[in-house]
Amino acid sequence: MAAAAAGRYEGSMQRFRELVPGVLVATAEYATTTSTVVTADDGGCLVIDPAVSVADLAVLTADLAGAGLRPRAGFATHPHWDHVLWSRDLGDVPRYAAPGAVTIAETERDGMVDMLQQSAPGHDLELFGRLLPLPAGAGQIPWDGPAARVIIHDGHAPGHAAVFLPDAGVLIAGDMLSDIEIPILDTVADDPFGDYQTGLQRLAAVSGVRWLVPGHGHIADAAEFRRRLDADTRYLDLLAARAPFDDPRTGTAKWLRDWHEHQLRSVAGLSDDELEP
Repeated sequence: MAAAAAGRYEGSMQRFRELVPGVLVATAEYATTTSTVVTADDGGCLVIDPAVSVADLAVLTADLAGAGLRPRAGFATHPHWDHVLWSRDLGDVPRYAAPGAVTIAETERDGMVDMLQQSAPGHDLELFGRLLPLPAGAGQIPWDGPAARVIIHDGHAPGHAAVFLPDAGVLIAGDMLSDIEIPILDTVADDPFGDYQTGLQRLAAVSGVRWLVPGHGHIADAAEFRRRLDADTRYLDLLAARAPFDDPRTGTAKWLRDWHEHQLRSVAGLSDDELEP
């Protein structure tokens, strides 16, 4: 999802479903936002992108407690307000992110807090965005459960990281490869187009993907994973042509239509009022 707030949200979280043994996914009503939990045999768990409202987090923590699962670590796929949330009920555990994401969460904290308060108020601000950088050279999240590899790039946001669970064949893609959102470029970056291309290429290179969990949207199987890669690559190709075009995903929300038009202007080097309809 774009970094901009998309309206005040009170919360409605679906209960966790077991995607494959040891991997649980829940979906919030807000922007169809997913939260993923990876479980260990002894009841410990890794919590990835817990979102979105205070009520959502209450449902998430209650479900984990009811299942006898105890968080041992957290992970934020990228530094946007709806992916760096936490609750004291989840415990005082290390919450990791890519180093670039941690830097943004620290330097842009005030703006992120403003977006949070506009869209999903009531969170504990002492816990909001308090992330630790992955250790230097780490290729996976440091916890004592199933291997969780990280694929880091700067597409969508600095320090964006997908998580691949090789034992389960599950790719948790962050805000990429959505069926309901167009590719959202970080248009203030030096090379937003190139950054996003690199991100897609790195995700496409992951072998053994059987299931895809996007940050916003619906879970997909391996065939749909490849279809979404193709759809997003096509979007970038059309964007590079610097001419107006449409994508069916822009019809799911006004802010997506607006962001699509913003990206067309940005890639073409035009001001807000120069793009032909």
